[in-house]
Amino acid sequence: MDKMTSTEPRVVGFPLRTPGEPFPPPRYEEYRRDTGLVLSYLPNGNKVWLVTRHEDVRAVLTNRKISSNPDHRGFPNISDTMGVPRQEQIPGWFVGLDSPEHDRFRKALIPEFTVRRVREMRPAIERTVEERIDAMLAAGNSADLVADFALPVPSLVISTLLGVPPVDRDFFESRTRTLVAIRSSTDQQRDTATKELLRYINRLVAIKEKWPGDDLISRLLATGTLHSQELSGVLMLLLIAGHETTANNIALGVVTLLLNPEWIGDDRAVEETLRFHSVADLVSLRVAVEDVEISGQLVRAGEGIIPLVAAANHDTDAFECPHRFDPARTERHHVAFGYGVHQCLGQNLVRVEMEIAYRKLFERIPDLQLAVPVEELPLKYDGVLCGLHELPVRW
Repeated sequence: MDKMTSTEPRVVGFPLRTPGEPFPPPRYEEYRRDTGLVLSYLPNGNKVWLVTRHEDVRAVLTNRKISSNPDHRGFPNISDTMGVPRQEQIPGWFVGLDSPEHDRFRKALIPEFTVRRVREMRPAIERTVEERIDAMLAAGNSADLVADFALPVPSLVISTLLGVPPVDRDFFESRTRTLVAIRSSTDQQRDTATKELLRYINRLVAIKEKWPGDDLISRLLATGTLHSQELSGVLMLLLIAGHETTANNIALGVVTLLLNPEWIGDDRAVEETLRFHSVADLVSLRVAVEDVEISGQLVRAGEGIIPLVAAANHDTDAFECPHRFDPARTERHHVAFGYGVHQCLGQNLVRVEMEIAYRKLFERIPDLQLAVPVEELPLKYDGVLCGLHELPVRW
């Protein structure tokens, strides 16, 4: 931590992605070098502190003076429908709770995402990946790897885990796209998408109550630890988080491996892809509930804070040559899955999905190549998650 500073904080624009700009943007390095903490304003005009140094990001994510609960004054939701919903809006959205309330949900879900449980899921994940590759090969010698592979694989996996009928995949994928888009979705559109998803999930829970199966919903219902409304919120969170971030990681990882073919077949590429791309850069929203010092700057109670994941994962004080894709690096302390009590529950599942997806894809289609120049790939510039809208490939 820096010594407390009395200078005026630097004020910068909110870090929405800009077409043509590299990611992470070079200005992150400036922020880290200058003060590590900069002041910005959300698209809705509210003040927020951006945290950019690896050490400070981890400190913020574990500081009890800093809360994940959007009920607190000054919480940095980007808009009325973009950010972390309150419990009165979506009961069970547990990432918006602090301990000990948060711990009850996490304890109920941990058994579903252990290393052992995910290992048991491997054969089903491998079958899903093989089936998607079979479908691409049967359709010809080209594909959109986002629509045909990177998105359906995690969508089908999370659908199977939750007991969601695969035929409903298009429904929840389309609503999720609306929810995570900042520029191209309005508050009204996101509100409608939320209500439609919740109605669907509520019906699904009611069905599982009458006709339980071998799925996460039925197992959670059997424990009785969550009431039905809480369970619906938990499921909505898992459904969104379980496919959108993984799909972005798979697609971006394939591009990176095509550009760095010496790492194809090396499972260490998974961990490096997670660090290198840091797709959830803007996801960890926090607010100070007491006065707290961050990077030498006094942050007052009621002021919003966003730890920038990509900035932390490209901090030269934490990673040697962080802008180089290097799966052989020894530093394994990235914060792509967050840090502390809110660290991503599904990280074991994400790693296995990525590992299987890369291995099977390049084994089955060894001559895979980009169908357009890399600079023409349509990156996502309108959302809280980084990724690709499309990934044209051929073989």
